[in-house]
Amino acid sequence: MKIFAISDLHLPGQQDKPMDVFGAHWKNHWGKIKENWIEAVSPQDIVLIPGDISWAMTLEEALVDLNDIATLPGNKIMIKGNHDYWWSSISRLRDRSHHSIYTIQNDSISLEDFPGLVFCGTRGWTAPGAKDFTEHDQKIFNREVSRLKLSLDAAKGAPSIIVLLHFPPFDDKGQESEICHLIKQYPVKHVVFGHLHGDSLKGVIEGKINGVTYHLVSCDYLDFIPKLIEKL
Repeated sequence: MKIFAISDLHLPGQQDKPMDVFGAHWKNHWGKIKENWIEAVSPQDIVLIPGDISWAMTLEEALVDLNDIATLPGNKIMIKGNHDYWWSSISRLRDRSHHSIYTIQNDSISLEDFPGLVFCGTRGWTAPGAKDFTEHDQKIFNREVSRLKLSLDAAKGAPSIIVLLHFPPFDDKGQESEICHLIKQYPVKHVVFGHLHGDSLKGVIEGKINGVTYHLVSCDYLDFIPKLIEKL
């Protein structure tokens, strides 16, 4: 059994949002992802999707994309990204989602076929110290730290945790934020995050830091190939 990750799918959600305006490599990006996903992922595997899933504005619009994702192999675990405006009521989302889709919001998820492993997460936010960081940003960041703590506390007793974030847990100088400090207090093995594209990929922080392995999994950064995080 394997765990993969890929974020920032940016599916259309019935909106007129062609992604190739961000570069020719984005042309038919969902077709590329699906082809690579089907080649790599088996039905018993897990694919982590840390945010920016659909440009949809409502859940009804997003369900078109979620149902398309559901046709792909494996169980899918998702968190909200900063562009997922359709993600509001978690109960409605869970009621309407396909049985292969799991969503995290202030809680954690464990799957029967992966004993001893729990998945936690939250959207996160721009880290303090970033250029043009405001008091309003600080309030949102503090709230996201609290939400991550709720999620991690929900995994109490788990021997191993994988965390999904949308925003990177580092500031724009590569320094660890309070989110990293919180993560170190729990048995977290991997952190996957996205959000970064284009010029913001320069100097990205990845790899093993204080016993935790950090993975940037923005789909364009991965050349639209789901990244293998762990094989069990």
